[in-house]
Amino acid sequence: YVSDTSNHKIRKIVISTGAVTTLAGSGTAGSTNATGTSARFNYPRGLVTDGTNLYVADTSNHKIRKIVISTGAVTTLAGSGSQGSTDASGTAARFYLPHGITMEGTNLYVADTNNHKIRKIVISTGAVTTLAGSGSSGSTDATGTAARFYYPREMTTDGTNLYVTDGSNNKIRKIVISTGVVTTLAGSGSSGSTDGKGTSATLNYPMDISIDGTNLYV
Repeated sequence: YVSDTSNHKIRKIVISTGAVTTLAGSGTAGSTNATGTSARFNYPRGLVTDGTNLYVADTSNHKIRKIVISTGAVTTLAGSGSQGSTDASGTAARFYLPHGITMEGTNLYVADTNNHKIRKIVISTGAVTTLAGSGSSGSTDATGTAARFYYPREMTTDGTNLYVTDGSNNKIRKIVISTGVVTTLAGSGSSGSTDGKGTSATLNYPMDISIDGTNLYV
């Protein structure tokens, strides 16, 4: 499943054949909750699945959308549609250009990029809270809202920690899910392409990230 961003669609690709179909999205920017190509997105980006549903960071709508894979039915899980940083439930919550999304257990974690925050969403209720990030740009390693990010983009998880591409900081950050403790795993903070260990390495606006269990790939 692919966020076909500038087409405002979610596409499905059958791996064995390469056959591409549209699961949801009309192709025109909008924010309509509907089924299949009657639904509308506005520059969707990150997505994750629990095997039954897709959860999509609908970036320019400032929303997190849910798609039932079997039917293509699209609903809004969280986000009012107006930019902001309100912690609340469902459509009372606010995001500001969310990009990355990952899942651990019964919760989603969202890189709320232009708020410089990592948000948590309880899937069953749509309750949104801030796991880490003060809301001001910076590069502080600390706990919860005392930590600072600078346009965090994408995330992955090993079930215990989140790993975040902290784009404008040129870093990979680690967040302990249970405590919100944020540390820098790799990147000096200066842009570059140096291979090294930890903060001796340099990156240049890292965007996406994946994990194979032991290693991260950026």
